[in-house]
Amino acid sequence: MRRRKTAVAAACCLALLLGTLLNVLFVPGSELPPPPPPPRDGAPPSPPGAPLEPPEEEGGGGRAALARQLRERYEEVLRYRQPRAAGARRAVRPRERRLMDLAPARTSAEQQPRGRAAAERGRASAELGLEPPPLGCRELRAAGGVQYLGSGYTKAVYKAVLNRSLAVALKAVDFGGHDVARCVRQFAALADCYRLAAYKIVKEMVLLQRLRHANVLQLYGYCYQDSNDIPDTLTAITELGSPLEMIQLLQTSWEDRFRICLSLVRLLHYLAHSPLGSVTLLDFRPRQFVIVDGELKVTDLDDASIEESSCTSNSDCFMEFPARNFTLPCSVEGRCQNMNEKRNLYNAYRFFFTYLLPHSAPPSLRPLLDKIVNATGELHWGIDETAAQLERVLNLYKSGEYLQNTTRISKSEYRRVPEAFIPDENYRCWPSYHHKGCLLSVFDVNEAIEICDSYSQCKAFVLTNQTTWTGRQLVFFKAASNHIMPDPDKITYVKVTD
Repeated sequence: MRRRKTAVAAACCLALLLGTLLNVLFVPGSELPPPPPPPRDGAPPSPPGAPLEPPEEEGGGGRAALARQLRERYEEVLRYRQPRAAGARRAVRPRERRLMDLAPARTSAEQQPRGRAAAERGRASAELGLEPPPLGCRELRAAGGVQYLGSGYTKAVYKAVLNRSLAVALKAVDFGGHDVARCVRQFAALADCYRLAAYKIVKEMVLLQRLRHANVLQLYGYCYQDSNDIPDTLTAITELGSPLEMIQLLQTSWEDRFRICLSLVRLLHYLAHSPLGSVTLLDFRPRQFVIVDGELKVTDLDDASIEESSCTSNSDCFMEFPARNFTLPCSVEGRCQNMNEKRNLYNAYRFFFTYLLPHSAPPSLRPLLDKIVNATGELHWGIDETAAQLERVLNLYKSGEYLQNTTRISKSEYRRVPEAFIPDENYRCWPSYHHKGCLLSVFDVNEAIEICDSYSQCKAFVLTNQTTWTGRQLVFFKAASNHIMPDPDKITYVKVTD
């Protein structure tokens, strides 16, 4: 009896498995659509690649919903390509979530004749046409040293070397990523799901060209080539940066951490007053940024938005964060005042300022830095005031004015030894520019003496000819001076009395 029950259960499971397999194999719309027909004689040329073509609506609930999403994504890219009219503002619904998290609309799609879509392809080429890329498919085909760096919801990122000298980042749609996988599960149309994801790369490329700033990653070029049985898959070629590792940043000098915060504030100030209007980063996390030559740069713009939230009362202007909520005023024009700017600023506070700004800062600068952190954490300041205050900190630090109110009477005497260096006798201090020694930056010799006096291990220090990004001099602090060697580029100070 037990064997019979087991056999019946096994037969039921097998039937269920076969039924599921047949449903997957013969689901409507699972086949890739045929390639687009060649342009008619005299018709405008098609844009370079399927992701740039305006989508065509199709009948059927699932495919119509996918076509509607394609159309919305395409029109979004068009909005970023078109110059912003002076004083023009669009009132739209609040957008607190990222595009990839928005569920597809359930309403029926508007039908569009196929002929209209074909006629629009030429216009799309002009509307979406990016500037001629300095780097393209020829350089990409000759790329060397390709390495996988990581992936997110939509894109996979690789490192490559072009022209045997230039290290770049390559961004392409991740076929195994969240966006494509979710779309294929829902619509069973790989080619169209690829196009939907590729629009986000196109949007990012357009924004990288329109938002020219020192703290926005550079777009070097792009390439369309066949991949995964899909014609014209898109690869963006951008500047390469180092991932932002917060734990490592906390171990660096305050000067470098301050530079990260200053870079971020300069970026947010530009985004608040950009040619497109006020730009907000809906997905604001440290992983959306990289470091290039010590400067912070935003690398991920596919979830940026210029849409401004409409409102009828202050309660419509509600911003919710994990640890704090804010309600902004609703203007008489029916818009939430400075919501894009304030969202960026509070995210900068909670992800960057609170960790990087005050710790191990020069004591005389800490009151001003605490004021900046508190004001941004409460959103008492906008980005203009925040940027002005951080620039003030920079000027105080570079000019040495922050040292004027400190007592600078040396406890010890030092003997100056020109053109000399102490190769060994290191001790560790925190934070240091050198992991095996104590290498700090100083404004002048007097500050170096003050630092050496503050360390019981310090018996000498060596002025180098190296400077930091602020122009401050790098100094090695030493635990002894038993072995001094000649070096024309350095000056050694030896402590003679304690």
